[in-house]
Amino acid sequence: MTPNQKKALAAAVFATAIAVPAEGLRQAAYRDPVGILTVCYGHTGEVDRQKFYSIAECEALLSADMLEAVEHVEKCVPGLPAPVLAAFSDAVFNIGPKVACDKGNSTAARLLAAGDYQGACDQLVRWDKARVAGVMVSLPGLTKRRAKERDLCLQGVV
Repeated sequence: MTPNQKKALAAAVFATAIAVPAEGLRQAAYRDPVGILTVCYGHTGEVDRQKFYSIAECEALLSADMLEAVEHVEKCVPGLPAPVLAAFSDAVFNIGPKVACDKGNSTAARLLAAGDYQGACDQLVRWDKARVAGVMVSLPGLTKRRAKERDLCLQGVV
């Protein structure tokens, strides 16, 4: 295993440690607060509404989803310190790649690309809102999750 693969795996483990309690486990399909069909630990890919997922299936979905998020962040901003990579990987897993990759619409992405990890980490807490009934509102669960991501992220700031 290469050093980059080890770092990616470590980032996925740390990101998963944030995701599991934040997402919780639901083995049957449900709609999240913004209406997205979801199952297991926040999986939103192909979801079978009629299926009851086993814990092993949920763990496999989470592992695959988190590794995909890590790879996405690593592709957008290669060479991040592992804690920064982990924090942004959880954010990408939860809210999509815009937070880490869209320099035109995300201050966090611009700061990451510029190497200002402190500034980028501090931006995470701003991503605690979701559109509910057409209105952007802060969600308490997202506020807590972003704070945990920020704390982890700052461990990678030298």
